[in-house]
Amino acid sequence: MQLRTEPAEERAADAIPRPPLVRELLLVAGLFLLYKFGRMLANGHSAEAFRNADQVWGWERALHLPGEGSVQAALLHSDSLVHIANVYYATVHFPATAAFLVWLYLRRPAHYVWARRVLAALTAAALLLHLVFPLAPPRMLEIAGLVDTGQVYGPTVYSAAPATDSMANQFAAMPSLHFGWALMVAIGLIAATRSRLRWLWLLHPAVTLLVIVGTANHYWLDAIVATALLGAALALIQLPHRTATTAGQHSKALVPVEEPALVGVGR
Repeated sequence: MQLRTEPAEERAADAIPRPPLVRELLLVAGLFLLYKFGRMLANGHSAEAFRNADQVWGWERALHLPGEGSVQAALLHSDSLVHIANVYYATVHFPATAAFLVWLYLRRPAHYVWARRVLAALTAAALLLHLVFPLAPPRMLEIAGLVDTGQVYGPTVYSAAPATDSMANQFAAMPSLHFGWALMVAIGLIAATRSRLRWLWLLHPAVTLLVIVGTANHYWLDAIVATALLGAALALIQLPHRTATTAGQHSKALVPVEEPALVGVGR
């Protein structure tokens, strides 16, 4: 008789009941609406947003961070590449995060609860910063000399008149939730899976970073601050004990398997 191993994280995920679906749908929808409403409360404040933008631009130069223009210049070599970047910015953010939560809910309930709490904490912290530190994105900053790729090449999710945009708060650049959520999606999938290729999920936040900077929607510091806030949320909200990162590393279930018959034995 042989012994084969059964991944412990799969047993752990199966053993943890999923939260009630209706409750989770209402909770996630409520958090999303609260976030959108909060961002609208932070809208306006144009003068303060541009003053803060001048400060952020100066901080980046003092820190010797690479210019956002270098990334945009690479995109501007091809109209198709710029268009793809704009599409990525406009369409991937919410669907990718929603798909991530749905998959965790169905396959890794414990990780789902953890990820939902981390995303909620990150988003709440981001909303607070949007309220106290309105920030015009680099595409609006004259000194940056960048192109508003959404308006020039399309598509865009923003109005051409930021101060009167009723659909989105264009002065909520810091932190970048595009990057913060993308990084959490990658971290969550790395934690919830055991494939050797799971580290490739880091390509999602890497591409997102290049897109948000190259389209001039965010500064480098917007992503850095989002990373810091996510790190704090992950430190405060830890994974449950029986998860892929704990049970999967320390134990394997031994399941008996019948030995195949040997031809000719006993003859």
